[in-house]
Amino acid sequence: MRGPGQTERFDRRPISARRFKVSRAIASWLARLGVSPNTISIFGLIAAVVAGSCLAWTGSYESYRPLLFIGAAGCIGLRLLANMLDGMVAVEHNRLSPTGEVFNEVPDRLADIAVLVGAGYAHTSEPALGYLAAIAALMTAYVRALGKSLGLPSDYRGPMAKPHRMGVVILACLALAIIPSLSTARMFWDSVGGMGAAIGVVALGSTATTLRRLVHLLHRLRSQGS
Repeated sequence: MRGPGQTERFDRRPISARRFKVSRAIASWLARLGVSPNTISIFGLIAAVVAGSCLAWTGSYESYRPLLFIGAAGCIGLRLLANMLDGMVAVEHNRLSPTGEVFNEVPDRLADIAVLVGAGYAHTSEPALGYLAAIAALMTAYVRALGKSLGLPSDYRGPMAKPHRMGVVILACLALAIIPSLSTARMFWDSVGGMGAAIGVVALGSTATTLRRLVHLLHRLRSQGS
């Protein structure tokens, strides 16, 4: 997480799960073990890469497809858990570091790319949709970072912020694992089924999120200049 010299170090995404006793217990356990927030961030990236790989493999390994979808959902959940715990260990257990901001942001962006591009290669999905969803996700983070660089608080508004993007993919994974017939249903054109529809929603929602954040950013800047 962020270095101690940064005044915005407590400008974090609002996550209600931080208040859960189990979340606090896990963060305390990691801090006692001496696990650094940067290490937790890298673990989150590794989990995302595994998730993206599982999703891509669903297009090649039909016999293992339900297990691969479940594995992808679990690894995406681990990615989100790591994203929460790195901040809790850093801020609440005084483990801030000068390089923390880099480890907080860069692995997160790479994780989005890994999951969404992998989803584009999933069974009955479409690679172009995966790349579009990844680009749209990066744009939401870019507008947030731009506002922050201009001295404004981080804007985490949706409708398709990171937790929402990952939530859509997790739900799609579980649905395709439990109801395999959704994989064969065609929802847009002949090659696109359930997962393609899910990342299409992510791409459209992330684009809407980028525009919403951009409009809010312009409004805040104009208000400061008036």
